[in-house]
Amino acid sequence: MASHLVPVVLCGGSGTRLWPRSRASRPKPFIPLVDEEPLFISTLKRCADPDMFGAPVVVTGSAHLEHVEAQLDAADGTVIVEPMARNTAAAIALAACRLDEDDIMLVCPSDHHIADCDAFNAAASRARELASEGWLVAFGITPDAPETGFGYLKQGDEIGGGAWAIERFVEKPDRARAEAFLDEGGYSWNGGLFAFRAGTFMDELTAHRPQIAQKAREAVSAGHGEGRRFYPEAKAFAEIESESVDYAVMENTGKAAMVPVAMGWSDIGNWQALREARECDGDGNVARGRVELVDCRNVMVDSDGPRVSVIGLEDVIVVVDGDDILVTTADGAQKVGKLAGACSQ
Repeated sequence: MASHLVPVVLCGGSGTRLWPRSRASRPKPFIPLVDEEPLFISTLKRCADPDMFGAPVVVTGSAHLEHVEAQLDAADGTVIVEPMARNTAAAIALAACRLDEDDIMLVCPSDHHIADCDAFNAAASRARELASEGWLVAFGITPDAPETGFGYLKQGDEIGGGAWAIERFVEKPDRARAEAFLDEGGYSWNGGLFAFRAGTFMDELTAHRPQIAQKAREAVSAGHGEGRRFYPEAKAFAEIESESVDYAVMENTGKAAMVPVAMGWSDIGNWQALREARECDGDGNVARGRVELVDCRNVMVDSDGPRVSVIGLEDVIVVVDGDDILVTTADGAQKVGKLAGACSQ
């Protein structure tokens, strides 16, 4: 049996597309959105079985450090504090350089929702086996709609045991291409969850992005620890090119594999995605707080105080957070992050 999976939890960004509930001072991973507990805590709990998972490594910036440490179990886990944001390839490289070469990393965004934890665990177990054999494994989210907001993974040759090599990574498609992917089959959403040996990842990063690998090693070598925190050396880290793990490694390696899984996954990327992740009534409505809905369909109202009454609307989202009020169509939810209020708080 392969070794324990080491959860590497990536905490970054402020979730501005979920303004006004999520904002720089109160970011998306650390507030209750789908359930009563924050997404960050849910992520940690999914990876808490000691028979399967090791202690988590959280990679975050100083802006999120207070939130991370307030919600991370005081007796478990370590925190790597990035000097500045340099995207996911660098963040994962920091964690890989702090682990043993044979440790198998399970890279998890901190702000995703997964409804079916049993399916997640089964996929993680298979990914662990593949990673121990030298594969770099992506979780392929089984699509249930022609989604244009995600990248896709195309299945290649079958490896066995419910796993495939990845034939190619596909950029976010338009609606027609997304519908064609569903009709053809063999395509999954790229959910940003990965598993690989720390040593294998660094070997592939060195082969395809040597500058990122070198500077990450330098930043870790010259870094220092303070209790559970580790601070990479800032000068070396600042010289790293900002690039996602997909572009830097996964799209270039010859060892990319995928484990397709249907696990009720959502990136909670905007208010419409959150509405779909929450339980709704028979008309597709979701209400939190003091809310009255009459003759409405597919309406979500989320109020932290004032009573909100809505009559005769469809596909509308209303959010009240203190003095800030958002009203948008479901289609307009993608643009919330462009609001002046979302960008300034």
